Amino acid sequence: MSRIAEQNQPGTRVPTVRLFLAFLRLGSTAFGGPTMVAYIRDLAVKKNQWLSQETFEDGAALCQSIPGATAMQAAAYTGLRAGGPLGALAAFVGFGLPAFVLMVGLSVAYQAGRDLQPVLAAFHGLRVIVIAIVANAALNFGRSSIRNGRDAILAAGAAVFLVLHGSPILAIVASAGLSILLYQGVDLPTRTSIASSPESGRRTLAFAGMLALLFAAGLVVLYAWERPLFDLATLMLKVDLFAFGGGFASVPLMLHEVVGVRHWLDSRTFMDGIALGQVTPGPIVITATFVGYQVAGVLGALVGTIGIFTPSFLMVLVTVPYFDRLQHSVSFRRALRGVLASFVGLLVAVAIHFGIAVSWSIPAVALALAALAALRLKVDILWVVLMGAAVATLTL
Repeated sequence: MSRIAEQNQPGTRVPTVRLFLAFLRLGSTAFGGPTMVAYIRDLAVKKNQWLSQETFEDGAALCQSIPGATAMQAAAYTGLRAGGPLGALAAFVGFGLPAFVLMVGLSVAYQAGRDLQPVLAAFHGLRVIVIAIVANAALNFGRSSIRNGRDAILAAGAAVFLVLHGSPILAIVASAGLSILLYQGVDLPTRTSIASSPESGRRTLAFAGMLALLFAAGLVVLYAWERPLFDLATLMLKVDLFAFGGGFASVPLMLHEVVGVRHWLDSRTFMDGIALGQVTPGPIVITATFVGYQVAGVLGALVGTIGIFTPSFLMVLVTVPYFDRLQHSVSFRRALRGVLASFVGLLVAVAIHFGIAVSWSIPAVALALAALAALRLKVDILWVVLMGAAVATLTL
């Protein structure tokens, strides 16, 4: 009997409520973005034995290969394997709910107190720290994605293109296309992965189709009722669909659309949203909640959040039945390699853009370097942000 069949026997499914509560508790402490995948593994494999180690590793490979928020998708995958499609939804919502609630509260507080002098000083420091966070993400992406001259060419090209105000989505698509040619003859490893039974695959796809229709109906209602909310939802949907490589990959896309194209926020306010996202549990794409609140209040926060997370969830449901074939596609592996390399360049360009938007001084430079050094030394990002805000309040 296959691993998938074992996980989906009707008598062994984990109750939906239990999955929701387990991931709600885990989501309340889900600081660190993609690093939370390890904690999800501990919950699902070691503590509760819902999945085998090998089955979870297959899911982690899936979540790293498709666009979207990696940790959120790992929660959905675990819920799917442990409790079917409803289990996937319960785990996904439970894991992300604490971050949404806290970000809405912080967004309200931000608007109320952003003009107070101590708050201004704290956010000045946080913007500097955001630059260090993005630079550290670029270094981490680079270490795992830049392995030869071809990778470096794609990364540099994407960086220059975005600095010159090009569209990051166009850069991603171009990198994917070019990489199919550039990586000819390069050995790209694969692995035998998920092999869903036909019956479970059909159930999962039917559930995904139903949710997709509900989401589409919601977009139609927003288009007819409140066009700005429709624009917000579709923008976030587009960002998530192209966010290969995890939550940080969404930053260049969201920055370009929110600040550069639509001018909903200025660069500094957007950076403040990223900083607040670092003191909330959950993925960095929770910044979409902050953006939505600034655009249209609590309803905007809800629409922005649904828009940024729905593609991530549907992507897991849709790709699980076909992931083995996807992994064995040479063209897919080449395109993915090029996309991940391009994100290094896009993150470098974002760091440059943010650096131009910040007012620099000797204390600000020192704070940025100290934050980057702490992040390179694996200091928890939450402590870096909190300590940086405290230091900035006293020195900037």
